[in-house]
Amino acid sequence: MSSLQPVLDVRQVSRRFGGVKAVNGVSLRVMPGEIVSLIGPNGAGKTTTFNLISGVLPPSDGQILFEGRDVAGLKSSDFAGLGIGRTFQNLALFRHGTVVENLLVGRHIHFRYSVLESLLHWGRPRRAEIAAREKVERIIEFLEIEELRDKPITQLAYGQQKRVELGRALACEPRLLLLDEIVAGMNREEKEDIARFTLDIRDEFGIAVLMIEHDMQVVMDLSDRVYVLDFGSLIAEGTPAEVAADPKVLQAYLGEEAAHA
Repeated sequence: MSSLQPVLDVRQVSRRFGGVKAVNGVSLRVMPGEIVSLIGPNGAGKTTTFNLISGVLPPSDGQILFEGRDVAGLKSSDFAGLGIGRTFQNLALFRHGTVVENLLVGRHIHFRYSVLESLLHWGRPRRAEIAAREKVERIIEFLEIEELRDKPITQLAYGQQKRVELGRALACEPRLLLLDEIVAGMNREEKEDIARFTLDIRDEFGIAVLMIEHDMQVVMDLSDRVYVLDFGSLIAEGTPAEVAADPKVLQAYLGEEAAHA
């Protein structure tokens, strides 16, 4: 892939629910090595846009290109295999599984062998399992959760569960990581840890990141570029400083008076 080619190129994507246009002609790009944020007031269409990008919903119009390939309309289950990982606003972990077991779920897309080989548990299945466990142990070390590796999810604090969800997304070896309000519900220390991990994911692993986030401090600290949605349409795009000073953004978040203050 050329370094000039976007990892993600969303072109004039719309989504209608009956007569309501929840997303209206949205275009955005994520380039290699970028952290890009998608922000907006409640009900702006952020989650719907994320669901379109990750295949949870098909677009009514437009194109979604991942590394130059149009993926609009593919099943969401295909996206991890393409190289797109995602976390969810509401945790989607296997609550009675251990940390290791949840992370191993993220490796299943790399298992390619027959049912017979699987039953014999020899050859390719055995090599794949060894490789998967090695990858999972590296993720556990990276996320600094070594002491939690064998604990069931039900015994983990909320912030720790968020780390596991991030780790499971990393386990599929994505080239694009979609983070859906990854710091929601966290305390300040937990947010700082996730911010550090996000930067390391970009800098050390070379993974591009697109995130929805309500915490403006996190957005301003991490983002290379920011897109702003309001009522399903893009109203601003630019650096964090440019977006923070945009009158249309101030109006969307704070109302008419703030835009003219």
